[in-house]
Amino acid sequence: MTVRAATGDDVAAVTELWVALADEQRDHGSHLLAAENREQARDLVRQYVHADGCLVAEDAGVPVGFVMFHVETGLYDTDADRGVVDNVYVAPDARGDGVGSALLDRAEARLCEQGADVLAVEALWDNAAARRLYERRGYAPHRVTLEKPLESDTHTKDPD
Repeated sequence: MTVRAATGDDVAAVTELWVALADEQRDHGSHLLAAENREQARDLVRQYVHADGCLVAEDAGVPVGFVMFHVETGLYDTDADRGVVDNVYVAPDARGDGVGSALLDRAEARLCEQGADVLAVEALWDNAAARRLYERRGYAPHRVTLEKPLESDTHTKDPD
């Protein structure tokens, strides 16, 4: 297995891996539609490849995983430069072989080279395996997003 910078030739394969990631995330409560967002994902992958923020893991020349990352920039001054790991995905057949860790190692190193002081990654709360991986690597909860349906046992849309 090798990890390398993604190129324009990888856009189609990484896009399909992104669609697989989005599809699997639905099992963990994501609202993001997978196949319906293929074209938008392709555009996003192209942007990350162009910005040198996408790595691909290959086994025998076949892409089996990817990671996308960037150093956060924004409107506000902060006391740290935050590197963000946006997406990490390993195809099911390649899991358990260290592919995800290899992708994260390289992305974290690149973010450090780009000046990041702290690193951030998101995982759906219901995805315990992803949370365990990140926690083993030293990530700790920083911000929590709470969500509920508009209509629930404690709240309805129409107060009348």
